[in-house]
Amino acid sequence: MSLPLPLVEVEGTPGECGVAYGVAARSMIAANTANYLERFAATGLDRPAVRRAGTLFRAASRQHAPRIAEMLDGVAEGAGVPVEEIYALNGRTELLYRNTECTSIGVLDARTASGHTILAQNWDWHPAQRPYTLLLATRDERGSAVLTLTEAGMLAKTGFNDAGLGVCVNLLTSDRDGRPGGVPYHVLLRAVLEQRVLGSALRVACSTPRSASINMLLGQAFAAGVPGEIIDVEVAPGDVGVLNPVDGVITHANHFEALPTVHDTLRDFGSASFFRSARARRLLGSGVLAEKDLQSVLADHGGYPQSICRHDVDALTDEDRSESLYAVVLDLDERRMSIAAGPPCQADTYHEIRLSGLFA
Repeated sequence: MSLPLPLVEVEGTPGECGVAYGVAARSMIAANTANYLERFAATGLDRPAVRRAGTLFRAASRQHAPRIAEMLDGVAEGAGVPVEEIYALNGRTELLYRNTECTSIGVLDARTASGHTILAQNWDWHPAQRPYTLLLATRDERGSAVLTLTEAGMLAKTGFNDAGLGVCVNLLTSDRDGRPGGVPYHVLLRAVLEQRVLGSALRVACSTPRSASINMLLGQAFAAGVPGEIIDVEVAPGDVGVLNPVDGVITHANHFEALPTVHDTLRDFGSASFFRSARARRLLGSGVLAEKDLQSVLADHGGYPQSICRHDVDALTDEDRSESLYAVVLDLDERRMSIAAGPPCQADTYHEIRLSGLFA
């Protein structure tokens, strides 16, 4: 199949999957770790400090998400990277200056031309991260399969599983971030994707201790004849907010919309996030939506260059640089991901990958 980035497929127990992933993406993981060590150093975190943070992230992960920790330990072993640095890599959101990123969309089956439940998003991040991005497909010893876009050495970002459960993700920032004892942002995402039913995914999202704020747009396609469901969950350390669909649609950017009890730090300096989510809702309109309509929204230039389709042309410093690196559409009924290299306005095509075509 033709894909715009590498695909790694692994099977086995969590530990076996982790080792196989580490071996398969060894050079990418080593390069990405070195890249983030430089980013950490630029913010004043030397290597010993990074490893100390990684040790704490590992302890929290082993306590609250042991199967995910087993997989990450395997990644470190397979890639030949110190385990503390792998956990720090997965905690990059907690450790780094936090730029805004991503616009997400969820559409219920009653609003889609296909009759399917669909999630979509742009992943906006520093353009230097593009070479370290891959697709990770895993199937564990119980037969559960996950497909996710991620950064080399991490276990999840946007993705879905064979139970038709999917997640899109948006960075949030609050005055509660930095509390000790939480699992890393990307470990929590993987723990959610390991769940088989939406209620269990919500329980994991809400009950797992965290040190950073995160928005998760969750959806699940159910059995034939049973309408699917989408729900948005804003989680900050110590609190949770929920958004349900309005007219069959949910959109979200990088500011809190459902959790007034925390101070959203974007209020301190402003952000294009304040219009991106509402603009996406307006652009979706009130009619039946085809996938091309969602792709059109992801390519929108209203407010350019700080638009839904983000362009790397106006950053004041290198660390402020941001671009829509990939656009992703998840058809949860078909267990299909369509992905385009960004910025999505320049994408000639979306490349399709289905869980049914993996692990041959």
